[in-house]
Amino acid sequence: MAWLIRPLRKTLTSPSLKALLPLHQHPKPTSLFTSRNYISDMRKSAFQANILRLLRKEIQYEHERCPPKQPVTRFNSFTIDDRAGEQWIRLRRKFGEKEDITIEATLFDGSLPVSNPGKVGDDVQLHITFIVNISKGDDSNVLEIMCSAWPDALEIQKLFVRGNNRTPDQPYFGPQFKELDDELQDSLYEFLEERSVNDELAVFLHEYMKIKDKTEFIKCIWTKVEFISAHAKRMA
Repeated sequence: MAWLIRPLRKTLTSPSLKALLPLHQHPKPTSLFTSRNYISDMRKSAFQANILRLLRKEIQYEHERCPPKQPVTRFNSFTIDDRAGEQWIRLRRKFGEKEDITIEATLFDGSLPVSNPGKVGDDVQLHITFIVNISKGDDSNVLEIMCSAWPDALEIQKLFVRGNNRTPDQPYFGPQFKELDDELQDSLYEFLEERSVNDELAVFLHEYMKIKDKTEFIKCIWTKVEFISAHAKRMA
């Protein structure tokens, strides 16, 4: 039977038979490609519209849950330099006639789990790293103190003495700060306290960074919305 089917299949698909078919039954490759492109464009448009809807919904949720506040520009004697899009802020102040103090603080860069009895799950304490630079003019050495800001407390981590070119004046091979004599540790905390670098500053940084973190997050979403909207207009 196969010897009879094979010749018949060739006959049905031969060019001469196609020529006998009515014109409307001939396939139109251009029409097929156009239809496929149209369907593809429709799918892309629907996908972009869905993404835009979700992003705008996220912005609305953030505004309704906790409306962003306008960040302050001063804290005690410090002026605040906050640059949009950056992951850190800078605080400056003068102390006395010659001393310049600069603090550079990051956004939240760590966390510590804290058990809370009677509550399901663990709470988390967010962490901020900040560096205090204290100098007396451009030609003086710089005392650099690395600190941690917890929600309600400041903690000193390391300290260095740097030259005016911001490189270490001498390598430090001594003990870590927490290994120093308790009296010496207390003296350095008092030294910073006198310059308003204290637990109150740690509390302020956490409140400020919450505002900045939300503001930067919403700006990031808006940037994505604008990019997708512009792309959709170009493709329309």
